Amino acid sequence: MRPDLTSARLWLATAMLLLVALALARPLDHDESQYVAAAVLTAQGNLPYRDFAYLQVPLQPILFAPFAWAFGDWAWPGLRIVNALLGTAAIAFVYRAAREGGAAVRPALLGAGLFACTDILLFSVGTARNDALPVALLAAALPLVIRAANDRATRWTALLAGLLLAAAAAAKISFALPAAAYGIYALLDRRHRPLWLAAGTLPIILFVAASASWNPHGFMFGVFEFPAVAPGQYYHDRPWKMSWLAKALDTLKFLALGPALIGLLLTSRVRWRGKWGQAQSGRAIDWMLWAGIIAALLPFPTWRQYLLPILPPLFVRLAIGWHAAPPGRRARIALVVFACAGLAPSVEALVRAVPDVPMIEAIRQGRAIGAAMDAGGVTGPVATLSPQFLPAAGRMPDPRFATGPFYFRSHHLLDLKIEAVDRLISGDTLEAHFSRPPAAILIGGEGKWTSGDPALDQALEAWAKRNGWRQTSVEGGRFRLYIKPL
Repeated sequence: MRPDLTSARLWLATAMLLLVALALARPLDHDESQYVAAAVLTAQGNLPYRDFAYLQVPLQPILFAPFAWAFGDWAWPGLRIVNALLGTAAIAFVYRAAREGGAAVRPALLGAGLFACTDILLFSVGTARNDALPVALLAAALPLVIRAANDRATRWTALLAGLLLAAAAAAKISFALPAAAYGIYALLDRRHRPLWLAAGTLPIILFVAASASWNPHGFMFGVFEFPAVAPGQYYHDRPWKMSWLAKALDTLKFLALGPALIGLLLTSRVRWRGKWGQAQSGRAIDWMLWAGIIAALLPFPTWRQYLLPILPPLFVRLAIGWHAAPPGRRARIALVVFACAGLAPSVEALVRAVPDVPMIEAIRQGRAIGAAMDAGGVTGPVATLSPQFLPAAGRMPDPRFATGPFYFRSHHLLDLKIEAVDRLISGDTLEAHFSRPPAAILIGGEGKWTSGDPALDQALEAWAKRNGWRQTSVEGGRFRLYIKPL
């Protein structure tokens, strides 16, 4: 085996182990609630939009359901590990794409390594959210994009590129813009075989169309309406968070937590000229990079994971440019400094996890919840804003609470009849919908310890107390279980 290939594989194996460790060590986050719930519910034969609400495009619950089923009680940490492995795959594909673009082993490894040092990526692949799958799919398409640009495309590589990019968009809608940008570029550069590229997207298009047919309104609301309206409603008392100034500051902050900001500045100096292979591959990558920037800047407010579509094309371009024109000493020092800044939050998470690993604690809490439910004779679905804790308890979430706190905290987005069809409940409509109550109500997981809002849990708890539900203690002190009166 070639020494350079051996070193690349060793480096990648090390990155995989570190990402898995980080997935177990990263603090618990209420953002994970709907993604764990969706995978677990789908694993039991339910379908997004039809049987439970899902506030995203539909691919991830379908693909992750077998993993949720296989992991069982350990579904939450298991899904985090799946995302860590997908993050490793994304890093590997960035390396492979840089090599396809003509970069030598060292600059290709440097580009992939810098990609791995961004807090944007490390956060996104260290939680059970919906970021790791689309970034891995996007990164997997980049070697095929560059191969086509260098006159080495076949109908099969074009089909696969179309399938991967469409799948990325079907896992998270912001990835549709880089996919569309490449499709438009392929129409202008016929070496990319645009007809075969389009054919590759058809299975995913048919899948998304089928999922929309399960509940057309639920699909449109979850994919388009809720993301467009809910943030403005949630931040109505903090309008500055929805301003362009806040967006600029947040974007710079998140890009600076890692080498992405310096990478953008360095790549802007590289122009794709001449007959060398990188000239054409660089233009295709540039289109996807600019589309990723637009996708990142469209949502309000800006969070770090929204910047993820920028990173794979950026670091592929940086590695190829590094091979063509290595950066100077000051630029290299700046890259190291910003890479350390990107690693700092993850290093802190690993250090904090030494006495008490968050995912182990989550399983411990879940088992305590399960024991309390066993003692209380709870067998049916559970209403909670923290459904991610229920797999370890051996219970299923009430499908009306599959979105965790995110729809519950909204106000008057849908009328009662549509909420009933779409299987949604907000804090304002508990009385109306709880004429068909759950088997139990679980309180305590939506709090500051999970980056949540305890006031939301308090609203659910107030309803339970008001209606005479009996409280049962849960070992550990974080959770409270309410069981409906006999």
